[in-house]
Amino acid sequence: MPEVRVTGVVLAAGGSARLGAPKQLLPYRGATLLAATLDVARRCGFAQILVALGGAADEIHARVDLTGAQVVRNPDFGDGCGSSISSAIAAVDPDSAGVVLLLGDQPGVEPFVVRRLVHAATAPGSGGTQPIPVAPVPGAAVRVPTGTPIGVCRYDDGLGHPFWFGRRTFGALAALHGDKAVWKLLHSGRYDVVELPVTGPVPIDVDTLDDYRALLAADAASGP
Repeated sequence: MPEVRVTGVVLAAGGSARLGAPKQLLPYRGATLLAATLDVARRCGFAQILVALGGAADEIHARVDLTGAQVVRNPDFGDGCGSSISSAIAAVDPDSAGVVLLLGDQPGVEPFVVRRLVHAATAPGSGGTQPIPVAPVPGAAVRVPTGTPIGVCRYDDGLGHPFWFGRRTFGALAALHGDKAVWKLLHSGRYDVVELPVTGPVPIDVDTLDDYRALLAADAASGP
């Protein structure tokens, strides 16, 4: 199968209003929450990594290793996650077949799940909204043709990130605004969607102090 380029987009522009401090910089595994998520992105085999920054951008630059990632500044980060996605889409490599959206405060996503998601969404005959069985894609390179416009993860307790969006959705992504805009696009019926079954709950994303405590507790329970 021909090799296609995939861009990873790490959404980390939030102002952390509910937490009261930059959640991107919360201590986690000897570094920070955002550093851990960027490490996940680096292990996914993306041809390009974009990280959208807004709130606390200067402090993040000073404290987080952004090696291998291209920073996209979102001056409208207060308008919600949609503005970060639209800002990032403008910077996607023109040769990229699609993007995978990763939340900057969700370090529990596994790289092999990302590769399976891309495979599920781009495999021949993947159109529609029904889950399809797929095997992990070995290695870092993604070698798949283009296919279903949107791919999502179906965890035991519901849908969650990461999300795949093929190039044909880029016009819609560029027009997003608001905090739940990407979910509205997902459920709009404008594009076929494929679901990837993933064992376990949706990985914790940190919006509140309780979320952060739950993440640390889950990490401690899982062991080294």
